[in-house]
Amino acid sequence: MSLKERAYSILIVSSTDHFSSAFIGSIPEVRYHPVHTAASISAAKRILKEKAFDFVIINSPLCDDTGTSFAIDLCSSRQIAVLLLVKRDIYTDIHDKVAEYGVFTLSKPTSKSLLLQALNWMESSRERLRRFEKKSLSIEEKMAEIRLVNRAKWFLISELSMSEPEAHRYIEKQAMDRCIAKRSIAEEIIKTYS
Repeated sequence: MSLKERAYSILIVSSTDHFSSAFIGSIPEVRYHPVHTAASISAAKRILKEKAFDFVIINSPLCDDTGTSFAIDLCSSRQIAVLLLVKRDIYTDIHDKVAEYGVFTLSKPTSKSLLLQALNWMESSRERLRRFEKKSLSIEEKMAEIRLVNRAKWFLISELSMSEPEAHRYIEKQAMDRCIAKRSIAEEIIKTYS
């Protein structure tokens, strides 16, 4: 799927309905959907337990907090792009505090064009996070396969009195001869000797 065809889900956290309505009205619905809203951090946390989002937009301050810690927590614990909108007079301080965690900041009031530009930056960030997710999954899958093959080798060592190199060669040869993955051979061995 090309970047132009991709849609991004958004959670808007704002204590004012006016901001949420104006924001939703200024973005292309085809590109950004679904869009959910929350009036507080506690409401946003409840929504985030049930749904995953590509972007979280936080209009600070909120009724239960400024949103700064929440933004940092989201970027630290999830594969999500976060935009924090803050008042112009505290923008520099907040930006300095959250930038190292990957939180995007904009001072407000802001324009529609700047907001759309910020969403483009967030798209880039989200796509980068997607690549990391894929790499992480492939590494995790490889590690799981290594653990499985090692477990099968120990069965061969203990049940058939093979040495570790012999067990390793046996699994590799079986996989090559039968044109199947080492993981499948390991699963068969474990099933046989468990």
